[in-house]
Formats: sequence, structure tokens, C-alpha cells
Amino acid sequence: MAKIHELSENLTNQIAAGEVIERPASVVKELVENAIDAQASRIRVEVQHSGLKQISVQDNGSGIAPDQVDLAFMRHATSKIQDEHDLFNIATLGFRGEALASIAAVAHVEILTSTGGQTATRAAFAGGVKKFQEDAGSAKGTKITVGDIFYNTPARLKYLKSPKTELLKIVDIVNRIALGHPEISLTLASDGKVLLRTPGNGNLKQDVANIYGRKVAEKMLTVENEDPDFTLYGLVSEANLTRSSRNFISILLNGRYIKNYQLSSALLDGYGNKLGGKYPIAVLAIEADPLLVDVNVHPTKEEVRLSKEKELSRLITSAVTEALMDEDKASPLFQLTPFKDKTQLDQLEFNLKPNVVDTRRPDDFQLEVSQVAEPEGKTDITNKKETETKETAEKKENKQEEKEEKTSAPEYVDLNQVREDDQYVLTKSWDQHVKEQTALPPFAGGEEAASPVTSKADQLLRQHLPALRLLGQMGGYLLAEHEGDLYLIDQVAARRRLEYDQILASLEKDENYQQGLLEPLVFDFSVYDYQKLKDQLPLLRQLGLEMEDFGQNTLLMHSYPTWLKGEVTVQVRELLDQLLSSRENDGKSLLKLVAAKAAESNVSRRVNLTGAEAADLLLRLQTASDPYRDASGQVAVVRLSQNDLSKLFKKGK
Repeated sequence: MAKIHELSENLTNQIAAGEVIERPASVVKELVENAIDAQASRIRVEVQHSGLKQISVQDNGSGIAPDQVDLAFMRHATSKIQDEHDLFNIATLGFRGEALASIAAVAHVEILTSTGGQTATRAAFAGGVKKFQEDAGSAKGTKITVGDIFYNTPARLKYLKSPKTELLKIVDIVNRIALGHPEISLTLASDGKVLLRTPGNGNLKQDVANIYGRKVAEKMLTVENEDPDFTLYGLVSEANLTRSSRNFISILLNGRYIKNYQLSSALLDGYGNKLGGKYPIAVLAIEADPLLVDVNVHPTKEEVRLSKEKELSRLITSAVTEALMDEDKASPLFQLTPFKDKTQLDQLEFNLKPNVVDTRRPDDFQLEVSQVAEPEGKTDITNKKETETKETAEKKENKQEEKEEKTSAPEYVDLNQVREDDQYVLTKSWDQHVKEQTALPPFAGGEEAASPVTSKADQLLRQHLPALRLLGQMGGYLLAEHEGDLYLIDQVAARRRLEYDQILASLEKDENYQQGLLEPLVFDFSVYDYQKLKDQLPLLRQLGLEMEDFGQNTLLMHSYPTWLKGEVTVQVRELLDQLLSSRENDGKSLLKLVAAKAAESNVSRRVNLTGAEAADLLLRLQTASDPYRDASGQVAVVRLSQNDLSKLFKKGK
């Protein structure tokens, strides 16, 4: 058995750093949280080469005294807790005393700090070892510069992603912190270019505008609620402003960004069924007694234990529901004409008005003779009238017989005899039309004259879904038959499959017909999304979206493909969200994803098809890439054989 020995201080520091410092974004998070704990009102973050080369965080906080600089870089040295009682009453973001020690163990660190005195302190650390300390000049606050991260642990470098991905991680961290502290002015710059700047005036909606865009901020609703244990404040988007992932939901507990599935689900429950499977944009700031929160669970402190979690979930759900109800009441849909209590009385007065119904008899109206009483002394007149009446009756009977002879329909339709009614009128071009139709297959030459299958793939597909004979349609479903088998076709799924095949073919052949815009459409994004989409501009052009970078987290669209239907702004936004949330890397997979999404949007409801349209749908479905389901996997065709039908009706038992 190998001998047990104590690890060196340098090795233990590197092990500890592995728990806290995973990537450059972890360094930014720890340093910014330390600046917030130092009561800073302005924080500036600068990174070079996505933080792999250098990270600098400067604040105007309280600073560090010269005699405590060494302690700040020691493990488990902190000013935020004194004993075990403070461990369960933590009101700061950091408390473990591991951040600076872990960073200095795997990088070169330089600190310039001042408490507001005449002189400041500059010191440098590398590999957990102090290099020097000297007096310097600086304003009150602290500036920490981290360079050459993981220089002494090169194995960590291979687990980092691309520079673009690492920068997006930093952007995401700074965005969350800015939303949790709108009272602090935060600036993020990358390679000299400012990516984010918040005013620090305490206006959360203004911070949302700086991060997600002005148009998003305009559609955010305020949520407020409280109980004896929790105080809730934040912003949630309207039900029609959604995204395709949970990445836009930020839950902040006592200023700390946390990940909690139950609280996120409570937020979604507040929307009911209004989201349609998507996710809102939300910022929820929760203030709670620190005794109810245990943040000593995970080294990065993103996961916490929370007492009375169910009560907090109900508080969030009710707050979101009330905010949406207030928004619905302000909608024009609820500003209808009030109900009239006098409706029945008004109708009654209308019915009692004179001449509402004209009961006058027509001029040629005559009563039957049998209904007229014969006055005495007028026998001659009566006899004369009787004679006229009989003649009139005979004429009516003769006319009725002639009419019945003309209108009585035979038991069958004789095509050789021209009918006089409107349904069977033979036009002058009848014979010409018959010749043209009989010259077409299959009349001319039988089955061999029919259009042949051009390839083996097409032949396989035709055999895959045989030629169906339409029986009818009911409630959006088509009923068809082939050799005694019954086929049930969901017309929406079938139309989506055909739409998907058509769009994908045009995307792969780069044959997107464009619809130009007189004025370009402006799309605002968060810094995170903007940085991702800038690299996707060539792919967007292949999709038919002619977009260009306009700066300030904005893209301009000059034209769009004609296969995009409906409201263009909504359709393009959903398509871009699909690209942003996709984990597919190759272009082929992204094209399929976009085609499937576009087909789903273009074919969203059932329509009443004519017989010709339904027959054409069945014909085109034979050549579909997968006629039995749409691109999302929804079943489009169900086949019931005669054996299946016998089993359903329990025949032979």
C-alpha cells in the first residue's frame, strides 16, 4: 500500500481552483461579485481574446488595506463570516474565501487597490505565490488583472470551447449580474469594444432594454407580491413575447443568480396555457430572510437550498397571473359595448309598431268559390262565376300535367339525349373536350402510355404509399382506400410534410425567391444573441434572409424568402430563435430544422378541401420523402387492413 502524505499547498490550491474556476467566465463572476460585496457603485469589466489572454475588473468599492492584501489571497480567508452562526445568515455574494486564492493558483494576477488614503497598494501573484508588493497611486477602489489563465494547468485548456463561446459565457454572466443589481453601473468591453453598459439608476426596465432591446422592454409587465417571508419584484413578458428556451428566465435570490427548476416551473404556471410550449422573458428578484436560504451547497453558489419553497412557488404563480390579468383587462378585447338591460323591451316595442308586417292581400288574390257564401237573388251571377271557375280549373290542370311531363326525371341519365334542365346542358365544345380527354393516358395506349416512374427512388416511394382512391373527408381527416385497405390521412400533417419537402429542396438548391422590403426591418437582440447571430449571417443569407450588421446589437433585414407566410416580423423572429436555441452545428441539420419550423408555421390549421384538392394532396403525398409522418414526427397516415378491421369488429370469434 502506498504511503499517505500531505499534499503541497500549491497542489491543494490547484485542486480548489478546479472547483471554482472552470473557465474565464468563472473568473469574471467571482471578481464582479467581490466588487459588489465591496459596496461598489461602478464596475468595469474588460476582456481580451475572450478572457483567455487577460481579464480586468475595476470598481470604486471600499478597497483592501495594505496589510490585508496577503490575507485576501489566502484560502479560507474572508471578512464576511466570523463563526458558524454567520454561515446560516449570509447576506453577501461571496463568503468562502476561495475566489482570489483559486484564481491566483492557475493564473498571473495583479491587484491595485486603495481604501481612499494617500497611497494605494500594488501586488502580483502567480501560481499561488506572491511576487511583489509596493506602494502606488490610485483612486478609491480595486482593480484586478488576470492574465494567462491556466498557464500552469494546460490540461484545463483543452476543455475550453471556442473563443466565441467563452465570450458568450462571459456576456451571459454579466447580464445576469446586471439584472440582479440595477443600482450598479456595469460596463463590459471585449477587445476594446463595449458590449454592455447599464446606467445604474435602479430602473430594472431600463436594464432590460440595454440587455434584451428596447422593443422587448416595452412589452414587459411588472410583477409584485409579498408575504411574511418573501418579497417579490420583477418583470415578465407578455404572453405573445416568447422564446424557444429557458435561457431568458433569470431568478435572483437576494441579488444572487440561482438555478431552480421548481421556481421556474411556478413562473410558467402563472401563464397557464398561453405560452404554447415556449418560454417567456422574465426577471424575478426575490428578497428573503437569509435564515431561509442555504447557499453553502455548491462551490459556484448557483444552486441553493430554500426553505418554504412551495410557498414561494405559489407566490410567484399568483403574481404572474395577476400581472397577465391586468394586461388582459387593458386590452381592447375587453373594451366592448356594455350589455343593454332594455334589449327585450326594445324588441317588444318594435313588434308593437304599426305596419311592421304588411298583411295586405295582393291584387290578384281570389278565394275559392266553395269558400264564398252565395247571396240570395244573385243566382245568374253565381252560375256565371261557376262556369268561369270550372274553365279556369281545367286550364290549371292541363298546365300542371304539361309541367309534370317536362320536369319528371327518368330513372337514369341518358347521355345521348340532351336534357333541358341546367344540370345536364351539353355545350358546343363537348365533342372537342371528349376527344382531348380520350387522347390522354390511360385511354390512349392503356397503362403503358402513362407517365413512367423516372427513378428507382421515386418507384420505391410510390410503392411505399400506393395510389389511393379518395372516399371522403371528415373533420380535417381524409378517408381513402386501396385494394380493400382503409387509409386515414391527417391533412395538416400531410400538408406539413409536403411543405417541408418543398422548402428544404429550395434551401438545398439555394433557390430562395426573395421578397424585397421598401424599408428594412430592424431587429434588436441581447448582447448574447447578437454575438451569436453575427457569425450566422452567411447561413441566414442561404436561408433567404438578407440581413446586415447595423451595430448596437441590431440587425437590418432587407428581404425575406417567399416561403415565409403570415406576419413577417413574427415569423423571422421565431426562425432566429430556433437558430439561437439549436445545438446543431452543421449546416445540413440547421437547414432541416428551419424547414421543419417554417412548415409548421405555414400549415397551422385545418381547411375544407374540395374533392379535387383532396385528390391532388393524396397524389403528391406519394412522392413525399416520408408520407407517413411530418418533419416533427407527427403521424400523417394510418393504414387499416381488412384483417385490422376484422379484429376491431371482433369478426370470427
